[in-house]
Amino acid sequence: MGRITETVKHLIIINALFWIATLTIGANGQVFNDLFALHFPSNPLFKPWQVFTHMFMHASYGPGGSIYFQHILFNMFALWMFGSPVEQTFGRKKFIFFYISAGLGAALISLGVSFIQYNSGLTSLHELGFTTEQIQQSFVNGVPPPGIVDESFNTLQGMYNITVTTMVGASGAIMGVLVAFGMLFPESKLMLIFLPIPIKAKFFIPAIIGLDLFSALTGVSIFSPNNTAYVAHLGGAFIGFIMMWYWKKNQFNKNRWN
Repeated sequence: MGRITETVKHLIIINALFWIATLTIGANGQVFNDLFALHFPSNPLFKPWQVFTHMFMHASYGPGGSIYFQHILFNMFALWMFGSPVEQTFGRKKFIFFYISAGLGAALISLGVSFIQYNSGLTSLHELGFTTEQIQQSFVNGVPPPGIVDESFNTLQGMYNITVTTMVGASGAIMGVLVAFGMLFPESKLMLIFLPIPIKAKFFIPAIIGLDLFSALTGVSIFSPNNTAYVAHLGGAFIGFIMMWYWKKNQFNKNRWN
């Protein structure tokens, strides 16, 4: 796992360039985030290409405007560690196809869950007599519709959070790569930085996915920041598993795409 492969190297470079550009162009990364981060489709800043470009974006600023490098550092380390052996097995073209598919799948599944949550809230507010126009106007002017209280206000706030929250990062694609690594090299021993005990990949990777599932269901963050897109992680892992299962079933994984 020591040698970095060509595609992984190029992906790391592209991600680094996007991160640096986000830091240096415009104020607080706003220009690049507006253009390339994934917005909810009802947000006026949403563009179709963001479903693809978000996976090359990473958080650049932390609280107080400080430079935030942990997000890209962790993701690129994981991409090097797990992506290189997967690319060596798959070949360049097959790895690119797999990586992009996992990233796109993660984005679409995350958007799908957000749509369900948003429409559920919309239905609840409609039942209370609020119109779609009133709700959308409240998002624009920041003032809740007259008569909205308690639980209905929480519903409105949740819908607003969905419309303004953006998704960035290669995590969904990398989770797919993680699954591929676990299925290709199940006996490989891995170690967490905070738990220096060798754990086989066939146990380590399901445990990571399990933690993401726990956080997605409970909202409790264990190792990641509170705004981590856990549904996207699970989506990337799911797409990665489906692709690997299909390729193994059809003996496709034995053939490299060079």
